[in-house]
Amino acid sequence: MTQLNETHDASALSWVAGADQHSDFPLQNLPFGIFRHGSDAPRGGVAIGDQIVDLAASLDAGLFDGEGSEAAKAASGPILNPLFDLPASATSALRRQLFSALKSDGDGDGEGKTVLIAQSKVEMMVPVAIGAFTDFLCSYDHAFRVTGGKPAPAFEYLPIAYNSRASSVGVGPTVRRPLGQSRLPDGSVQFGPEPTLDYELEIGAFLRAGNPLGESMTVAEARDAIFGYCLLNDWSARSIQFFETQPLGPFLGKNFATTISPWIVTAEALLPFRSPATRRREGASSLAAYLADEVDQACGNLDIELEAWISSDRMRAAGQPEMRVVRSNANVSYWTIAQMVTHHASNGCNLRPGDLLGSGTLSGPTDEARACLLETSQRGTVPFSLPSGETRCYLEDGDEVVFRGQARREGAVSIGFGSCRARVLSAPVQ
Repeated sequence: MTQLNETHDASALSWVAGADQHSDFPLQNLPFGIFRHGSDAPRGGVAIGDQIVDLAASLDAGLFDGEGSEAAKAASGPILNPLFDLPASATSALRRQLFSALKSDGDGDGEGKTVLIAQSKVEMMVPVAIGAFTDFLCSYDHAFRVTGGKPAPAFEYLPIAYNSRASSVGVGPTVRRPLGQSRLPDGSVQFGPEPTLDYELEIGAFLRAGNPLGESMTVAEARDAIFGYCLLNDWSARSIQFFETQPLGPFLGKNFATTISPWIVTAEALLPFRSPATRRREGASSLAAYLADEVDQACGNLDIELEAWISSDRMRAAGQPEMRVVRSNANVSYWTIAQMVTHHASNGCNLRPGDLLGSGTLSGPTDEARACLLETSQRGTVPFSLPSGETRCYLEDGDEVVFRGQARREGAVSIGFGSCRARVLSAPVQ
């Protein structure tokens, strides 16, 4: 497991203008992403303030050496998967060299060799060729509310999940309302635009390592297999979902779109923000041995403040700001990400570098921590008001959903993820 090092130094400042005050991307973060500048081919970069370190150009300028150079080369192409093929030490070496080059009290060589491009000038791409996407259900409060107080019996024993669709994962800027079959209040079934479109506020984890088919992973191995994290919107077509779910689970109600934030914040950058695993509920079964790990119980969760914001067409036309509808935290998860990975591989399922795992809807116990509209509107029975005077139970065409995440802790520099956003387009014409 990677340890705290000089890249977590809270006193370090950067010569990049605005980086020290940046809410998401100060020197201590250095997340990885894939961008396209003009008509150039997509390539890898690292965020610092409102700029991007162009890894390929900086590599050509001689900024990196040794393992750092090897990692920069692997991360400079159109996807980050080659970086996952290298040892974790290579990514760590690249982070250290970037940190040193971007520090304001460095030797000056970094400033001359670092090639920066403004984030406002580029298009962000999906950073990884995602081989598989699995989404979990790991918030007790979410499970309690959506089941009418009766979470599945397995919830206390294992991280519940389903396999979703990797090909429909994107970084926005839009999501189209899906078509599908759903049951109307009068009992009839219709095919048409989804009437109760919803979001789910989650975090995603990208794997840098996997396991051979037929073999499992320990919690410690699973922890080391996680490359980094993003924000994740598990869009949900509720009417389609509820009609189709029995007996095999979600299908068309979930696989039409998933939106992620384009920057991957490394597990190393988030080390100062680890928190204890959630205590097991009173009367719950004892933790299965394969999911038990002393280190994971001590610091397996992540203290990341999460928010969801909404704006409508009418709000934007009137110049009204987005309205916050959710404030929660990733540490409400009943299961840690490492436990999710371990359970996924426990039957010999072969996870692979580049796989994406979703945490599940991260709802907490308070009303403002209801992390989807199914909970907020109490299954569509309690509408809420927007600043424009409109009301919502579920999303309307033109609504834009924005997720933000911030890791904060006393003694550490706060880091964030950038935004995860997409606007709802109308369904295809039938």
